[in-house]
Amino acid sequence: MNFQDLQDSVRTELQRRVNAGLITATSLAHQVGFKQAHISNFLSRRRALSLEGLDRVLAAQNLSVDELLPLEIDGAAAQSVPRESAEAVPVVAASTAMDDAVVRPAAVIETVYVPGSRLAESRARPSAKYQHWQRFLAIRADAQHAASMDPMISADSIVVLDRHYNSVAPYRTQQRTLYAVRSGTRLMLRFVEFEDGRLVLRPLSLAFPVQLIAVGPEESPSDYIVGRVVLVFNEL
Repeated sequence: MNFQDLQDSVRTELQRRVNAGLITATSLAHQVGFKQAHISNFLSRRRALSLEGLDRVLAAQNLSVDELLPLEIDGAAAQSVPRESAEAVPVVAASTAMDDAVVRPAAVIETVYVPGSRLAESRARPSAKYQHWQRFLAIRADAQHAASMDPMISADSIVVLDRHYNSVAPYRTQQRTLYAVRSGTRLMLRFVEFEDGRLVLRPLSLAFPVQLIAVGPEESPSDYIVGRVVLVFNEL
């Protein structure tokens, strides 16, 4: 990630909030202490912000770099991971990720090498049902995954999942957690909350609707959570 990538990600998130009616260019300018024209030019890509200006925007909107780009590693970075310090993660079909406790060799489509330290530092919060399942695996994002989570996830990217994180408690305080979620027979990638006995599945793209899953009296929210998204390889 470079400074231009960060600017683009901040701009995308601010535009999402403007389109959702959460903020306006005027209110943001007031929060940050800039002229409205300055913010409007940033949002319309006519000018960039300085590092100090970007810090002020992040602070005003309670955003962090981790929240904006918590997942992405480009293909070059993935390819350059020394094999002796990497862990092999199987890439499987979505159905395997949802239903198979252990990945059989015949179910492995390909293998991706992930920095071992990144996996080792991942905190687990497994449900009793899944605590003995094989922990890390990956899927290929299809066109619908990519469209609903654009620009965080691109089509055909590899999404690494931690199937030992099935809790709806945010992984990081005051930051949204991206999950792989079971919805009928389909696996979806969504930000998830639990409200009034229902899972609320939120896409990143405003072109897709928020979806609700009613959790039955004999069910738990963790029954629907396949795992937390740990990493996304967008350029493999």
